[in-house]
Amino acid sequence: MKLNLICLCAALTLFSGTASATEYIYRDLMANTLPSAGCEAESEAIATASKPYNITRYSKTFCQSQGYGWHVEKVKDEGKAACTPCTGTNQGKNQCHLEDVVVTCKRIKPGSVGMLPGKS
Repeated sequence: MKLNLICLCAALTLFSGTASATEYIYRDLMANTLPSAGCEAESEAIATASKPYNITRYSKTFCQSQGYGWHVEKVKDEGKAACTPCTGTNQGKNQCHLEDVVVTCKRIKPGSVGMLPGKS
């Protein structure tokens, strides 16, 4: 029984081919996030706009806007906070967002992995 298992493992090792490395296409994007929903004091509004959750969420959205298969590779620059004053009953408070967020997106290069349709 053990001999059969050893022979099977040896055969699988012998006939298994090496997998080719996956090739990627990279693209750098620069975009702005949306302002926060509510009006807050300027320091709180900047803190809300620059939360890691917001940066992750918007960077994912930036890459997905490029089309099917695009994913975040890394965030190169988190940008700078920009605030606009609120009007009306919230006068003296601000809404902030991040400007010039730079994200590197990646996508698998077509034809580098798997079988191509119509080719054998």
